[in-house]
Amino acid sequence: MNEKEFMTFEATTLPDAGVTCVDCEACCCRLEVMLITCTGVPDRFIDIDMWGGRKMARLEDGWCSALDRNTMICTIYEKRPWICREFAMGGYECISERAANR
Repeated sequence: MNEKEFMTFEATTLPDAGVTCVDCEACCCRLEVMLITCTGVPDRFIDIDMWGGRKMARLEDGWCSALDRNTMICTIYEKRPWICREFAMGGYECISERAANR
């Protein structure tokens, strides 16, 4: 290899396979979720913030209004916001939220 040739690689942190939503108590459902794409979230689950942005509504307990409190399962899973789809189970953000809410 000469000076102008460089070897590059991209590192990826894999999610923790030991983490599942089953025993989590929906920690991620306590986060504020801005609606930046249209996924079909029903209007009854949407609030408007003070700047006019659309976000998932949260109830007085601080959790997402689309979360079934008995089962701790999202009631609009197939139409959930993009941010919820990208929040990787067992990923860095997931592990951080679980630790903060335990």
